[in-house]
Amino acid sequence: MGVCDEQGAALEEPESCHMLIKESKGGSHRRRQHMPTPLAPRSHLSKLPPKDAFNDMMFVVGGWTQTNPSCLVEQFCPEYNEWRTAARMVNSRGNVAVGTLDGKIYTVGGEDNIRCYSSVERYNPDTDSWSTDVVPLSSPRSGVCLVAMDGYLFAIGGHDGIAAINSVERYDPKMNTWSKQTAMLTRRTRAVAAVLEGHLYVMGGNDGDTVLNSVERYNPVDGTWSICAHMLSPRENAGCAVYLGHIYVAGGKDELSLELCGAERFNPDTMRWTPMSLVVFNGTLMAVGGSDGVTNLKTIEAYSHETNTWRHFGSTKSKHPGGRVAVLC
Repeated sequence: MGVCDEQGAALEEPESCHMLIKESKGGSHRRRQHMPTPLAPRSHLSKLPPKDAFNDMMFVVGGWTQTNPSCLVEQFCPEYNEWRTAARMVNSRGNVAVGTLDGKIYTVGGEDNIRCYSSVERYNPDTDSWSTDVVPLSSPRSGVCLVAMDGYLFAIGGHDGIAAINSVERYDPKMNTWSKQTAMLTRRTRAVAAVLEGHLYVMGGNDGDTVLNSVERYNPVDGTWSICAHMLSPRENAGCAVYLGHIYVAGGKDELSLELCGAERFNPDTMRWTPMSLVVFNGTLMAVGGSDGVTNLKTIEAYSHETNTWRHFGSTKSKHPGGRVAVLC
């Protein structure tokens, strides 16, 4: 099948990249994950801030339907209070990692029904277009964590089609190169990551046999990983965001493959996780899409830390099962 842009114009196939045929035997990494997308913030729809108060742009990228991975992309337009279709990714991939750096969105790795990919795409919101001129990862993998820190992108863990891995690679946008970094202490796929107070935290995920509640922290100064306090619940494919000096993790699936609706918060001062009822967008923490265990959702909820409650915020145009949220500031 040819690859087309939003207007239907044919696009050139990307440069050849690493890919690996996935293991044919069943396994936990082959389960279709219909998880909540990462969290994201905003204010009341009826009381939008002045247009120059916030400049954040929120996107929902990709997903996975029952039959095929999706390259659908949507952007939220706060001035019109609506979601609009953006240019699609070049390659249709599920379990793709999504991150932001220097005002652009990057999608890394992922898989379709046959293989895992190492390719990387970059979205420019100014031109509403995707490019495939970013160098690929050193090896194919899906379920990667992707997070920006100190002007670099870090691709963490994932599944190479055979097993969960603990490798870490760092992307330098100036040199357009990936370099190997110190590996994690634990093999993880479908984990979540966040940067807080100069450290990179990786939480939960699946080691290929079980869902994890363990947490480890990376110190970029000496390039070492250390164990942190475990989360209260094992989670894979959860949502994660840093908000008001804390890390919030919400949703996902537990070790019984049950959907989780609860959330917990990490305090770096006490190094403890505490339960609470749950991407920051224009100052507000949001939960976007996901699954209620029966059906995939389009709804969005916004969190108020003053009252520790959630309220309905709106809906996306389409369902993005397994998709991810990206916020450009």
